[in-house]
Amino acid sequence: MEACCGVHQVGRIAADHGHEVRLMPPEYVRPYVKAQKNDDRDAEAIAEAATRLTMRFVTLKTAEQLDLQSLRRLRERLANTRTRTINQLRAFLLERGVAVAKKLSRLRAAMPRILADETNGLRPRMRRRIEEMMAEVRKLDTLIADLDREITEIAAADPDAQRLMAIPGIGPLTATAIVAAVGDGSAFNSGRELAA
Repeated sequence: MEACCGVHQVGRIAADHGHEVRLMPPEYVRPYVKAQKNDDRDAEAIAEAATRLTMRFVTLKTAEQLDLQSLRRLRERLANTRTRTINQLRAFLLERGVAVAKKLSRLRAAMPRILADETNGLRPRMRRRIEEMMAEVRKLDTLIADLDREITEIAAADPDAQRLMAIPGIGPLTATAIVAAVGDGSAFNSGRELAA
């Protein structure tokens, strides 16, 4: 087994070899660690925590759930990068006396006018950099739209996500987030247990 295997991959391999796999969230084990952290004490804490009757275990994620979770994390990182880029762009413009409304649509609509205006205090060097930043935003838009399409296709093909999307206010992004995190929900005895 390679050293780079994740916990769920190792769990699937162990399950394939006939072992019962039970995962515990680290925050549930932490109270059982008795002294300075090291591997022996961690193993002792895990063994003690596993014997508790009230211990809650986490279900093993499928490869599909892990892929979906990775897609969602990638989308979130790209969206955060786009937001940071837009905020920096707005700050650069504001420092030069060019104010733009906060909405992205207004920034997009105003950029051609701002870049064409030779009297607004933007020097050629900054004008080029701002054009590059807007090109970066457009590229991020394309990447995010591609991921949105892929996530929507996954949601449309997944029966659990379809059931969730039948609830008003839940779309493909929320439905796939729930499916990626909890699967079909069969590991929980009640809605209260899922919420906890």
